[in-house]
Amino acid sequence: LTFKTGVPIGFWSIEDYFWTPDGSELFYAVDRDGDEQPGYFLISADGMRETTLLPAARGDFRLFGGFANSDSFVYASTARGTGVMDLYRGTVDGESELLVKAELGLVPRSVSPDGRYALVLETVGEDADNLYLVDLSSKSLSKISEPAVEDRARHSMGGFAWSPDSSMFYLSTNLGREFAALSRYAIGGESIETVVASDADIENIEICGRNGEILAYTENRDGFDTLFLMNLRDGSALATPTLPEGIYQLDCEGVDEPRLLVRISGWRTPGDIWIVDPSDGATERVFSASLAGLDAERLVRPQVRRYVARDGLELQGLLYLPTEAGRGGDAPPVAFSVHGGPAAQSEAELNAEAQYLVNRGVAVFTPNIRGSTGLGRSYSALDDRERRLDSIRDLVDLLVALGEDGLVDTTRAVVMGGSYGGYAVNAVLAEYPDAFSAGVAAFGVADWVTALEVASPMLKASDLLEYGDIEEERWRDFYERISPIRQADRIRVPVLYSHGVRDPRIDIAETETMVKALRANGVAAPFLRFPDEGNVWRKLSNQLFYYRKKAEFIDEHLGLTTP
Repeated sequence: LTFKTGVPIGFWSIEDYFWTPDGSELFYAVDRDGDEQPGYFLISADGMRETTLLPAARGDFRLFGGFANSDSFVYASTARGTGVMDLYRGTVDGESELLVKAELGLVPRSVSPDGRYALVLETVGEDADNLYLVDLSSKSLSKISEPAVEDRARHSMGGFAWSPDSSMFYLSTNLGREFAALSRYAIGGESIETVVASDADIENIEICGRNGEILAYTENRDGFDTLFLMNLRDGSALATPTLPEGIYQLDCEGVDEPRLLVRISGWRTPGDIWIVDPSDGATERVFSASLAGLDAERLVRPQVRRYVARDGLELQGLLYLPTEAGRGGDAPPVAFSVHGGPAAQSEAELNAEAQYLVNRGVAVFTPNIRGSTGLGRSYSALDDRERRLDSIRDLVDLLVALGEDGLVDTTRAVVMGGSYGGYAVNAVLAEYPDAFSAGVAAFGVADWVTALEVASPMLKASDLLEYGDIEEERWRDFYERISPIRQADRIRVPVLYSHGVRDPRIDIAETETMVKALRANGVAAPFLRFPDEGNVWRKLSNQLFYYRKKAEFIDEHLGLTTP
């Protein structure tokens, strides 16, 4: 339920932005107040000329796939109606041409350097996809990888890096294995070939140099990235620098003297940019992101913690502990922050909210409960369908384990999350009413029946495998039984609720229903309603208002201030 969001400009929010192939203009996509139905625009490099390519249209969800050349691009759209996601070619003159018709989740992800081919994905559940090749000249679609559902795999974990001559591309996929391996596919070939396998996911693949002789990629181990460089001529490893800890984004530019740009979001790095010389591993920090006056030495490094759930499964998460935290009877209160998705991962990127709470003396735990990514292909499927509540139980098992280790005070614990994480808050407070002292739920599901019925087109394809078909009686009966709203009378602790009116993924009625139910039972349920937001807070004024209210709520219910 959680995908990329954008940057606000007035009523509009930027979802994507890319330079045109010749670098003369910037393409960008913007929606209105987070409704995820964007228009497409071009603006000149000097900012003096702006062109509308495709105006936003009600009900038209679009996903940009890349430029085929300076005059055309590919994108996916629901323009034909509900239940479809077709592939189109658009032009800088504002024209559009239907290339491939498809039901639900067909999404373009990359275009070859010569503009002939597009790589498109078909969503298979929350954690997998099928991979296809589209010949843009003949408008034909051919299969590259379409494993059986029981062996479903993800092919998009590292992006796609084409050879300069468009004869092949590199990708990262967990096809036939637990963790995503660096792989390659030759156009016209019969299968995907493994290049480098690991016991952690390989991500962020980039090719460097005039002839594509250098390849860069990262390895994600427990939410911390490590950079690797490879000489593709002989497969040898190249010298790699030591960079600040965190999550990396890579981009290689230059032909004769290529340079690798690495953007780092780490626990004490808000977005620094480093340049790496792939030939010798030399580094230079070219941009230092501002901490807005904060002392970096006061920021806390998250600890990787592993605990065994009651059914024997090993769980994992990141724990932020206050510097002077005691143990046992002196242990600090704790806030559990549950990520969205559910196919997502808590990582060691800059977590401003966690650092704020730690500075206030509150430990923060960001769990990767079953269903999360980053811990193997099997792990990410352990919350599917009938096993939905197993992942909710993990939150309680992790809280108990942290308490038994003497690291946190389990009698003062708040659980918080947004989107799917908001559902997890509702669910754990209803299923285990004595576990947490309070909850903070943003745009979360209350009733899976209604949520799945009205899900946006981009979610319906993944929902079928992750949750089952809500049109089938057995799944409707199942979700009527386990939905948080059915157990709302069991929630006994205060919950701070919030929701954006324009949310296209989870209707605001989900939150309104929970608020009414709790208040009817005499439980405090303050509600923050944002008329100009969607499935995340994009506007700075709303962010400031929300986080101040949230901080006050947590302070009060963890006993940090006098109510």
